[in-house]
Amino acid sequence: MSLSFFARHSLGSFTLDAAFEAPDGVTALFGRSGSGKTTIVNAVAGLLRPQEGRIAADDSVLVDTARGVFLPPHRRRVGYVFQDARLFPHLSVRQNLLYGGWFARETGGPTLDRIAGLLGITTLLDRRPAALSGGERQRVALGRAILSQPRLLLMDEPLAALDEARKAEILPYLERLRDEVRLPILYVSHSAAEVARLATTVVLVEAGRVTAAGPAAAVLSDLAVIPAFDLREAGAIFEARIAGHDDDGLTRLDSPGGPLWLPRIDAPPGAMIRLRILAQDVMLALDRPQGFSALNVLPGVVSGLREGEGPGVMVSLDIGGAAILSRITRRSAQALEIAPGRRLFAVLKAVSVAQGNIGLGG
Repeated sequence: MSLSFFARHSLGSFTLDAAFEAPDGVTALFGRSGSGKTTIVNAVAGLLRPQEGRIAADDSVLVDTARGVFLPPHRRRVGYVFQDARLFPHLSVRQNLLYGGWFARETGGPTLDRIAGLLGITTLLDRRPAALSGGERQRVALGRAILSQPRLLLMDEPLAALDEARKAEILPYLERLRDEVRLPILYVSHSAAEVARLATTVVLVEAGRVTAAGPAAAVLSDLAVIPAFDLREAGAIFEARIAGHDDDGLTRLDSPGGPLWLPRIDAPPGAMIRLRILAQDVMLALDRPQGFSALNVLPGVVSGLREGEGPGVMVSLDIGGAAILSRITRRSAQALEIAPGRRLFAVLKAVSVAQGNIGLGG
């Protein structure tokens, strides 16, 4: 299923004027707070009636202001997961999940047992929401939304209210949801880490407008969109396959640029891994370093560079067809005579990739 979105709407001094296409997979609406992401999601859900626009899910038109079409929310078959779980406090987890099933329009959809197993909440079915952690409540809210058999799932900052430990707990379940349920998801976030782990498509929203859209790896490594990020968060998505686990606690990966070693990853050989490699963790060298502690040295070609307002330069490297970003000083860039087409080596310490920047599947 694909979502086609166009809407113009004014709310006081803020104006939304956005258009994009969201294919199958997880489409992340990424941008700073107040950029218009929630306004977009509310328009898709039917909680906002745009003054002008057309929104369609495949051949089903949800909104077409030119033709006077506005499908009410209860007829859109859209699941919505908010920042807070919004569970019924007087019902058990099982009853909250069954409530979602009451809205299912077809038989043969996902069962309660399957979704409970997928989200790791089977042992929680007899509890009340008050006895759950924040991450557990969000997983129940996800299950309830899925069991309503929506054709599209909307998630508005679902991890924003959770601490880092709870986020780390729930992210693997969101990855499983993406890869196993095959439900199109529109995911709102201002966290680059979440987007890098989960998104297959990224739509960058700034001041009510879409400034970039496309496959996640391409958008997140695009030098033109770097100003939208905190420089400490800038980085690229790099996919690799687990080749094996070594006795010294390291996992060896087969990547487009050659072998990589990282601290042990809890996944079997053959599994695909999605890495978020921060630009500030990548060093550059003219020659392959010798007598050096860093284990990961990947040959590449400079595909572009962008100078910042300060002393920094962002360099984009093509590593076997994949992009890696490196943030270095302007002085270093001049000393290395960095320019498009220049052959360099990207150097990455094994311990510099945090576990939170390693995702499965995708």
